[in-house]
Amino acid sequence: MGDFPFSFGVNQFTTQPWSFEEDVARYAELGVDAIEVCEAKLAPEKLQAQLDLVKQSGLKISAVQPKIRTFFGSKMAPEPTETDARVEAFIGSLKKLAPYAQGASFVMNTGAPVNGNVRQVVDETVRYMRKVAPIAQDLGVKVAIEPLNPTSVNVETAIWTIDQALELIETVAHPAFGLCLDYWNIWQQNQCAEAIKRAGKAIFVLQVSDWRTPYSGTDRLVPGDGSIPLGQLLRATHDAGFDGACTVEIFSSDVPDSLYDQDLKTVLVRSRDGLIKAWNEG
Repeated sequence: MGDFPFSFGVNQFTTQPWSFEEDVARYAELGVDAIEVCEAKLAPEKLQAQLDLVKQSGLKISAVQPKIRTFFGSKMAPEPTETDARVEAFIGSLKKLAPYAQGASFVMNTGAPVNGNVRQVVDETVRYMRKVAPIAQDLGVKVAIEPLNPTSVNVETAIWTIDQALELIETVAHPAFGLCLDYWNIWQQNQCAEAIKRAGKAIFVLQVSDWRTPYSGTDRLVPGDGSIPLGQLLRATHDAGFDGACTVEIFSSDVPDSLYDQDLKTVLVRSRDGLIKAWNEG
């Protein structure tokens, strides 16, 4: 990608209409460097064969989205309902997928606070992560917590700023536990670029897309087509010391002009071009 300082990655939610096998083949064909694997796209009976395809393709697994990635309630994945069961499901995903994704980060969120009790969810997440992080480290992987946009508060998350995530990370204080930085989720927070720089080496995962006032909770744009100051945020992320994959993560459901209805190869090419342009103009 020329002078662009990050490798180019794609999260499989970006190409939701494609199968797992199509994702791998077409990403490789388009020169994508890294794949963020979404467990929901894996078939249990074909898991090894599917992940062997990734290895054969030359794609690096930079991150994994487990099926159950919140310890508390989630509109996206409501079952199981019990917190202990959700934590065990997350650990199960670590054990199942870590052998194929060494060095990758498994992305998680807190889940929604019960009756608005943010403090309880944060405290309990710390307690559970003190159990989960050493397991991840022993398996050769990491865990990255993602603060979500305020549109997801009381739906998927109890935290919505970088600093809230950093406080949680610092409280857990384990080297296998860090930050998933998704610009769509955090770009509107006060002094965002400065917060990114404060995060420094705690940034494990970088996800990018672009923003318009959303029609739904799954309405994101190709990088460069929206309002996010991508160049400024990319520069801040680079200055923070992050040197991993810059991963496009686009959701486009329940919207009148869904990107999922367009040519997805073009969406990926436009995404890469938009990132390079943003960096060069940043």
